[in-house]
Amino acid sequence: MEKRLLLAITLSVAVLVLWQWVFPPPPPAEPTETPAAASALSAPSATPSAPEKPQPPPVSTVLVDEAERTLEIDLGQPGEAGAYRAVFSNRGARLVELKLKSYVDRVGLSDAERLEPEHWIQLVRSVESSGALSGSLLLRSDVSSRDLEREPLERALWTMKPWPDANAPRGVEFELAQGSGLRLVKRAHFEPGTYRLRVELELHNDALAGERALGFLFSPAEVMPLESGDTFYVEPQSIAAGRTAEGVRNRDSTAPKLAAQQRDDRGGPTSGPLEVPADELSFAGVHNKFFAMLLRGADANATATLRGARWRRMADDELARTKPASSGANWSFMATDVVLELRAPAVGESRKYEYIIYAGPKQSQMLVDDFADHQALLEYDRSGTCCVPVPFVTSIANGLTWLLAMLHKLTGNWGAAIILMTILVRLALFPATRKSQTAMARFQKKMKRLQPQIDELKRKFEGDPAKQREAQQKMMLEHGMTPPLGGCLPMFVQVPIFFGLFSALRTDFELRQQPFLLWMSDLSKPDRLLELGWQIPLPFTDAPFVIEHLNLLPLLMVVLWVAQQALMPKPTDEQQAQMQKMMMFMPIVMGFALYNYAAGLSLYMITQSGIGILENTVVKKIWPIDDSEPPPSEKKEGFLQTMMRRAAQMQQDRDGKDRDGKDRDGKDRGRDGGRGGKNGKRS
Repeated sequence: MEKRLLLAITLSVAVLVLWQWVFPPPPPAEPTETPAAASALSAPSATPSAPEKPQPPPVSTVLVDEAERTLEIDLGQPGEAGAYRAVFSNRGARLVELKLKSYVDRVGLSDAERLEPEHWIQLVRSVESSGALSGSLLLRSDVSSRDLEREPLERALWTMKPWPDANAPRGVEFELAQGSGLRLVKRAHFEPGTYRLRVELELHNDALAGERALGFLFSPAEVMPLESGDTFYVEPQSIAAGRTAEGVRNRDSTAPKLAAQQRDDRGGPTSGPLEVPADELSFAGVHNKFFAMLLRGADANATATLRGARWRRMADDELARTKPASSGANWSFMATDVVLELRAPAVGESRKYEYIIYAGPKQSQMLVDDFADHQALLEYDRSGTCCVPVPFVTSIANGLTWLLAMLHKLTGNWGAAIILMTILVRLALFPATRKSQTAMARFQKKMKRLQPQIDELKRKFEGDPAKQREAQQKMMLEHGMTPPLGGCLPMFVQVPIFFGLFSALRTDFELRQQPFLLWMSDLSKPDRLLELGWQIPLPFTDAPFVIEHLNLLPLLMVVLWVAQQALMPKPTDEQQAQMQKMMMFMPIVMGFALYNYAAGLSLYMITQSGIGILENTVVKKIWPIDDSEPPPSEKKEGFLQTMMRRAAQMQQDRDGKDRDGKDRDGKDRGRDGGRGGKNGKRS
């Protein structure tokens, strides 16, 4: 039983590790307009006649110099919500950098170091990408509004001033008039004590003839750095969620459905639509493993302007210059463009649209409290697969996350909570495990007793495998020898638990920078006992396998796996013995694959193997497994035995019918021949 469970867990890990490599997600289609986006772009131009040529504005445009402004918002102590350091530029009215003081980049910092901006979490920054500087909160013209711009909005110089006043600013206000008759105003300001950034877009019609719909692209976040560098979680990702009708009984109920696009260092298209099958876009943005910037409408009026979303891969020109051999690695950032359909007001009037950007941690309670639809992002992270949500695994991951939180409240340590949860799961499964072990022990004892007869059948039907299998099946049926179905039950239960725990530990924000014991200071990352900096060349590839640190937990995990296998009973069957020898190498392979995974999962697997060794060495000696065959009165025909008996009976019936039919045919043919002879004589 333990051998089969270890095999199942090993294969499960192999599937998780090799899935993206063996079955990579299909490359996204070449950039095409989504139906929502198409409506946003085509609606403005769907008028019977082309829009009138813009009239010159009554005032001339204002020439300004390029400048940056740094704002420090509600800078309290680390851990307080809403403490930001933001840098804005009037070149494109963009957010150059946004740092979150509530969280720092690494553990072990002193109180003085935690107050230094260089250690604050960087949510977004600006890089040179494809020859131009990037930025967040950028507004771009689309097809229906491009005739109104004299210079690309994302490159123009806007006027910039603090908002609401210079004495206590909570944000900035940008303004741009390019002489087309339409004046744009964009405000970005922070809500104190929250992780919200509000963005207001105002359209002032100074001299634009007639009302018309205008399409724009708005980018809430362009360059979000990697937060963890976890190879099991591709980051950053561009996402969008839409609301779709769900259910039959209550057709008015809706639920958010999320589409995502990961960064892809293998090349492929650099942009495309985020296909969200929805009537209403709920939110869109960019996120990494532990933080996110997500845009949504602040009210129904603004939500109605969200007409679709697109993703873009962004190049890092500096990385391309410094590491030219890393093919594709310079395309290391993702951006999300939200398609907006705004309406220009009548001449002399203005119209305002307000949006909310959640800029903070992916902590489940904070994320859902800010906006209920953010639950779709949590479900996606806990789906346990690559880009394909699995509801069953997600439910298990949610349950295990809740159980971990309860145990953390009891123990005060997340590492202790993981160990305690593993023990509780094993205890809950112990009755079923014990029953399956007993059934397997009795089955193996019978197999050992019948092994000489099986060997005799192999010699007798050496040249006829079909008859050999048939004779062996008949003999095993006569002796009640059927593999117990219950022997696989604990394995089937523990494998989904492993997948769920894998997903929970992979993305649970609560484990970020949480220590356990000694050198294990962050359960969401490898334990990193010592720094090595090794680069091991690999065949058939130019990229070496990098071992930056000595991670002790994966090595200990491999040792325990090998020890657990060595303690397993030696099978009498030749094929099973060969399989067991092959399995001795699997822990080494899986330890290599899981070397850089989170310490929390290694801790779970070490505890799991330790309990298995304890059962084999202590529990089974104190409480030996009863492999004696029960009395005939207590024997019950199992499911597999019933199926095998019925199958054998059906085969016997078919064979009997075939033989009976042949005999009748032979007799009939003899009678016909006799009658034919008589007829011949008569003739």
